[in-house]
Amino acid sequence: METAHQVAEKLLFINAVKLSPDKPFTWASGWKSPIYCDNRRILSFPYIRDYIKSELSNLIDQRFPDAEVIAGVATAGIAHGVLAADLLKLGFVYVRSGRKDHGLGNQIEGFFNPGQKIVVVEDLISTGGSSLQACEVLKAAGGDVKGVVAVFDYGFDHARKSFQQAGIAVYALSHYEALLEVALQKGMIQQEQLSVLQQWRQSPDTWGQG
Repeated sequence: METAHQVAEKLLFINAVKLSPDKPFTWASGWKSPIYCDNRRILSFPYIRDYIKSELSNLIDQRFPDAEVIAGVATAGIAHGVLAADLLKLGFVYVRSGRKDHGLGNQIEGFFNPGQKIVVVEDLISTGGSSLQACEVLKAAGGDVKGVVAVFDYGFDHARKSFQQAGIAVYALSHYEALLEVALQKGMIQQEQLSVLQQWRQSPDTWGQG
């Protein structure tokens, strides 16, 4: 079993990913969705946390061997970024969604030198908006952003095109297709539900509104 399927299996095992094609979830964006992913749950399971930390570090080392700094995206990407940075013995910073309204007014917490090579860590990629915003903030501060890594990627066309347009490489340990394959194999979804889950991924912003 390849890494994408192994990670998907573990996310399903700890209920970090929930599939409910018959009773959809509502995301903060207002989208109706047959899937909900909460990778914060990984942190509560030590052996799976260690596995994800190791695989995330391997991915960074393979794709970005010259990385000097890891940047976590607040808030869910912070813990995974810290764990990977610690294992790789690299510096760590994190990027807020906006500037603090008190103190130093920082949007980037931590320190790096201008020109240092940075890899951004996210827990998951949906629209890609928060990741790309963090990349822009780091670039504006003088960072050399090499790319983004995540635990899970929904694989939306919109996100893929946005990263391509920004010239940002993005990699994830697992993805939507692998998740569905594992869920079907383990009997967590039925064949007739598979088409519903696949249809959602094609137009997530309008799915379930008819």
